[in-house]
Amino acid sequence: MAREECKALLDALNKTTACYHHLVLTVGGSADTQDLREELQKTRQKARELAMATGARLTVALRDRSLATEERTEFERLWVAFSGCLDLLEADMQRALALGAAFPLHAPRRPLVRTGVAGGSSAVAARALSTRSLRHEAESDFDVADLPQLEREVLQVGEMIDDMEMKVNVPRWTVQARQAAGAELLSGASAGASSAGGISVEERAGLCDPSKALAATVFSAVLLVAVALALCVAKLS
Repeated sequence: MAREECKALLDALNKTTACYHHLVLTVGGSADTQDLREELQKTRQKARELAMATGARLTVALRDRSLATEERTEFERLWVAFSGCLDLLEADMQRALALGAAFPLHAPRRPLVRTGVAGGSSAVAARALSTRSLRHEAESDFDVADLPQLEREVLQVGEMIDDMEMKVNVPRWTVQARQAAGAELLSGASAGASSAGGISVEERAGLCDPSKALAATVFSAVLLVAVALALCVAKLS
């Protein structure tokens, strides 16, 4: 029960962190607006709430000495994934702080970068907050007033990372993955290719037979030599 709850919280944190990352990439660009800054603030608050809840439950589970070996291994995998989400969230919050200070909307010191991206980002923020629609209620100077709060929250996330590493010692390099890196991408690509063209993995491997490749190389070399000799003979005659 505890493991499923931690997985659900981690999935929600992962989704919210990814949405926040997507929103941060728009700051300072041609699609940057007051609504975007408000959406960033609400999304990062949601991410921080999920991070605190996930961290608390994982800490309790991993500090339980009566936990079975298999269960501990699963919780350690979740802990490593949680640490990665926190690192990404902290980096994106720092990026949002730097870009927000460099590109204030109502006291512009420089024009927004023409990235070619246009349109609103409310759909991404609503997905992160698990709502159908998002109401914008920020005041006109919200983007500048929010910067000190964002700076404090960046420090708080950094302290959260340090605190959890002190409470639970799970070195990332000791946690083994269940499958090879990129296995899900390879499986998805092979499934799509086989359904589209009906070519199996064995058939694709047969197309890259080393003996056939060597024969093709030798034939190409012989052909080049023959062409060179023909040109020489033509010039001499």
